[in-house]
Amino acid sequence: MADKNQVKSFVIDTNVLIHRPDAIMSFRDNEIIIPLWVLEELDKLKTYSDERGRNARHAIRFLDECSRNGDLSEGVKLDNGSILKVKLTHTENVPAGILQDKMDNKIILAAYEIKQAGGAVFFVSKDINARVKATALGIRAVDYEKQKINISKLYSGFGQIESSVDTMRSLEQDEEIPWHETLPPNFFFVMRHAGDGKDGEELLARFVAQRGVLKLVDYKMPAVAGVRPLNHQQRMALDLLLDPDVQLVSLVGKAGTGKTLLAIAAGLKLTMEDKAYSRVLVSRPVIPMGKDIGFLPGAKDEKLSHWMQPLFDNLEFILSVYKRQNIKNLDHLMNSKVIELEALSYIRGRSLPSQYIIIDEAQNLSPHEIKTIVSRAGEGSKVVLTGDPYQIDSPYLDSSSNGLSYLVEAFKSQNLAGHITLDRSERSTLAELAAELL
Repeated sequence: MADKNQVKSFVIDTNVLIHRPDAIMSFRDNEIIIPLWVLEELDKLKTYSDERGRNARHAIRFLDECSRNGDLSEGVKLDNGSILKVKLTHTENVPAGILQDKMDNKIILAAYEIKQAGGAVFFVSKDINARVKATALGIRAVDYEKQKINISKLYSGFGQIESSVDTMRSLEQDEEIPWHETLPPNFFFVMRHAGDGKDGEELLARFVAQRGVLKLVDYKMPAVAGVRPLNHQQRMALDLLLDPDVQLVSLVGKAGTGKTLLAIAAGLKLTMEDKAYSRVLVSRPVIPMGKDIGFLPGAKDEKLSHWMQPLFDNLEFILSVYKRQNIKNLDHLMNSKVIELEALSYIRGRSLPSQYIIIDEAQNLSPHEIKTIVSRAGEGSKVVLTGDPYQIDSPYLDSSSNGLSYLVEAFKSQNLAGHITLDRSERSTLAELAAELL
């Protein structure tokens, strides 16, 4: 058994550096091993124009800076107290069945060699299959969990509370009441009273942390761009979406809960009626993330149409019920630049002031990608992120490590942010059953 004080060796897989280029700095006071084969994979990825290519170049530059402070083959001391090494595998006794023509296997064999020499080694990878193969060789394999959250305890943004008749009457009359309990900013309460023959009476309220009050949420909220909220969570979501002081809104929920529809409807109202923003900018990850839209035929708008059809469906529904004389059809709305569709790859590097920005399917983004996108918001802009953490298409993300879940937990204590988890499907009875049973 290895000594508890023995220095641990962490063999880092390529996908960890693609997920977070500075991941090396997360391992303190230990030995960090980068197999030479990881550099080979980074070299292939560095030419890509997507987020993988940018992260590969970032990781290569980091390793280059480290190499200036010493010999990477012997080990370079890092600021976090760890020793960074680049290692070439010399394993002679390769276990039966391990094909050395596969890059993943070559990287795993670097960890296997350290284990055979008696070292305390951990193989760190975002690839589940690679971790399983490493475990089969007797190597301790772990996921990179620096930015992981417990999805089962994800912040919901609301709760229920039993309240007295007097408290509820005061809230109805004055539209806000003092609240001394410590709560996250913009936290919602479904206030209920079950006595004195008032069974089932409910009020909605939002905690305004700056003033320490519970503010009444209009239960009979009017239609927004022709869309009416159908349940408590949708009312809460619209309350956040329509509040200019809440600059970041995250909406999480299964298919059919109305996340995207509500976000677009609120954006059109704020832009066309209230003139609070110059335009609505809508985007979503091109799935799979590694495929650039340049591979599709046609101009940019034609390429985007392949990926943006779900957004078109929502827009067409809104326009069917949103009666305004200056809107003729969807093409007219797009041509007038009231709403703009953009690929995420083109948002990077832009500054987006006074815009209402919607990022749909945000669960397919890594925490690093979420940071890149949200930091594009200029003065006077609002960012809305929607998605379902349980429907992820990226091979190296899951419900706990995706950027949307990470953002929800990171921003829950901020006054300018609000979050709601929508758990009731309103699309159709069939859609709700499918979401629950399948």
